[in-house]
Amino acid sequence: MSLKVVHVVFVTALSLLWFGTAALLLSRASSDTGFSGDLGLGLACLVAGGIVLLYGWYLFRKLSSKLYS
Repeated sequence: MSLKVVHVVFVTALSLLWFGTAALLLSRASSDTGFSGDLGLGLACLVAGGIVLLYGWYLFRKLSSKLYS
């Protein structure tokens, strides 16, 4: 497997994990049984998922430009 494929799989799995955790925490924060820190942790997970997607986009652009130059 090439480095590009490994990173695409890694970024996909990691972003699904972050956004899934954010969805769980934010849904718990909006319910009556949620803890006080669920909203903050949910928002932090959204930010972390966005950072992972930005990393994937940057790496994909970098690897694509090296393949075609």
